[in-house]
Amino acid sequence: MARRLLIEADGGSRGNPGPAGYGAVVKDADSGAVLAETAEFIGTATNNVAEYRGLIAGLRAARELDPGARVEVRMDSKLVVEQMSGRWKIKHPGMRPLAAEARELFPADAVSYTWIPRAQNAHADRLANEAMDAGKRGERWRPSGVPDPAAAPSREDVGESAPAAPPPGWSADLGTPTTFVLLRHGETALTPQKRFSGSGGSDPELSQAGRRQADAAAAALAARGTVQAVVSSPLRRCQQTATAVADRLGLDVRTDEGLRETDFGAWEGLTFAEVRERYPGDLDAWLASGTAAPSGGGESFAEVTRRVALSRDKLLARYAGRTVLLVTHVTPVKTLARLALGAPPESLFRMELSAASLSVIAYYADGNASLRLLNDTAHLR
Repeated sequence: MARRLLIEADGGSRGNPGPAGYGAVVKDADSGAVLAETAEFIGTATNNVAEYRGLIAGLRAARELDPGARVEVRMDSKLVVEQMSGRWKIKHPGMRPLAAEARELFPADAVSYTWIPRAQNAHADRLANEAMDAGKRGERWRPSGVPDPAAAPSREDVGESAPAAPPPGWSADLGTPTTFVLLRHGETALTPQKRFSGSGGSDPELSQAGRRQADAAAAALAARGTVQAVVSSPLRRCQQTATAVADRLGLDVRTDEGLRETDFGAWEGLTFAEVRERYPGDLDAWLASGTAAPSGGGESFAEVTRRVALSRDKLLARYAGRTVLLVTHVTPVKTLARLALGAPPESLFRMELSAASLSVIAYYADGNASLRLLNDTAHLR
């Protein structure tokens, strides 16, 4: 039987919009024991944005405890509860990406939502206010009993300082974003043949053409001069591409397992036509649903999305306010792009992503993201 977890989440804004924060607590549903607490000051935002950010943080914490759990979310926000339950439409365009992100964290049938009076949500409300108080002091929220470090915290530890009150209009200053420069690896022998090449196959190395592409990308990124860290998928073609760039920039390569390509199961090494001939029913199901997996025990896009989103969140926390190069594959890049846009899973089939292409996403303090570039290949011409 699946483990049962309870999430209580809240968010608030002192000004709406104004200085905002969220809090969430995860409990064992049977014993009531507190398993995790999380809270954060998020700069200038509205109540609704803060509430959604609290929901997302609670779901992330629950997933880290047990991704197979059944979860009940309790909030005093009627809006969030009704929208996430599917009974109310999400009319505000700024809320749709946040709701989509929350839905990606657990399968839909594993999460239920319950409205509770504010008095019954006191734990999460307290955490949200603690986070806002910490932000007002220019500090990062810490769980009770965890002392501040003796030395002044670095920007990497606490992220950007709280942004000033926004000017009139929609163009509020949300501070320096965290920027991901996404580089698809260079070609392998399988790339021009358009064969499925994921994390469950032969792990091919770069071809001669792929090495030239990696060098061209390295030169372009060196000329740009903004990359401060390099993170790569563990697969060999990405490691080789990342090393070419990192050597040019004088940086080290950090490996993140979550950035690996989809495991295409029995389809590894086959062309689309060959898969159509051998596994027509499975291919049709895969094209129709993000929850369908390739034949032979491969990964569904929903599974890939969950691990890519988890890696994204960890990297955003580690490199707050910095520009980071992520060297990865087609599916992770497209997944990050569609999550940034709040686009549906089928949008993965409507993006072109060339070998050694560059894409850029900026992530802001209010939880929103901006897709700044997609599939740039100018450096390869």
